[in-house]
Amino acid sequence: MTKEISAEARDIAERVETFVRDKIFAYEKDERCEDHGPTDELVQEMRALAREAGVLTPHIREDGSHLTHLETALVLRKSGLSPLGPLAVNTFAPDEGNMYLLGKCASPEQKEHFLAPLVSGVARSAFFMTEPASENGAGSDPMMMQTTAKPDGNHWVINGRKTFITGAKGAKVGIIMAKSEEGATMFLVDLPDPAIQIERVLDTIDSSMPGSHSVVKIDNLRVPADQMLGESGEGFKYAQVRLAPARLTHCMRWLGCCDRAQEIAIDYACKRQAFGKPLIDHEGVGFMLAQNQIDLKQAELMIDWCASVLDTGALGTTESSMAKVAVSEALFRIADNCVQVMGGTGLSRDTVVEQVFREVRAFRVYDGPTEVHKWSLAKKIKKSHKIANEG
Repeated sequence: MTKEISAEARDIAERVETFVRDKIFAYEKDERCEDHGPTDELVQEMRALAREAGVLTPHIREDGSHLTHLETALVLRKSGLSPLGPLAVNTFAPDEGNMYLLGKCASPEQKEHFLAPLVSGVARSAFFMTEPASENGAGSDPMMMQTTAKPDGNHWVINGRKTFITGAKGAKVGIIMAKSEEGATMFLVDLPDPAIQIERVLDTIDSSMPGSHSVVKIDNLRVPADQMLGESGEGFKYAQVRLAPARLTHCMRWLGCCDRAQEIAIDYACKRQAFGKPLIDHEGVGFMLAQNQIDLKQAELMIDWCASVLDTGALGTTESSMAKVAVSEALFRIADNCVQVMGGTGLSRDTVVEQVFREVRAFRVYDGPTEVHKWSLAKKIKKSHKIANEG
């Protein structure tokens, strides 16, 4: 597969890695890395450095074209060497997925107004889909959507509540999923808007995303008809365009974080002495690091396999489900082993390993919990068996 990665992409990946290691590692202990994520001041400061280094939004060329998914996997893995890396070089979620969606589905006017500020790194975005469980709203099952969109002249009026909306606080661009008479529909909005009220920012296990995750009330939001993405009732169709690539890029970035955690754990185990020899020479420790190497390689191969499927033009829904389960579970084992190898140091914030553990634990839930993906895959297995045995 390395032959399918261009020299251009390999050069970009190398420059991104150098930038993240030389410039961004030092920011990991910055006081502007708060419990609810890095401040926008810090994000823009890092992006100014990335812009100067020529590595801002590195997976999208100046003409708007993208690297292949396989090439993107290498670049985003290198950006993920720090939890702050994707923020600094503008490859983080949800912006990366939103940029991909708008690049594929938005009108030229919508691209100029909503996409350009995201690509240039001067604005952040939020994707408003998940709804409160207490209201029986959409979560892993988007068909349960309660948020409504009703036409009113040349506008649409949207009402509902959303939750776990990543980056809503401080975002400038919003993509809202609501239910019209025709079905799920997407709307593009400028933020902030007085009709979109952040009720509270949730305290969650992860802390890498600016604005964290918010509970939001949408109260009679009026959206011009020309800010609908595509057609009314086509929201799930457009969501499928975004779904598999965005799910896979999560895997890419967190794989980079676990590369870093493994580096730190290896360094610790090789230098720390206990019972007359380095920790790594104790089988219980050495075997954990060896298993990590195996899991890292398997995760890489799963990502590259799925990326290659996407590069054929296929939706890759099944493949991305498989990759998401395999990679998120493997990365959690890796992060957990790194913490265990480092003992008390692994539990402290003296290194980034503790944060990587928390972030990867959250990854097993967002973009579809492992169990939902397995359930979906099992349904497809049953359907294939039925078709194969008919007649």
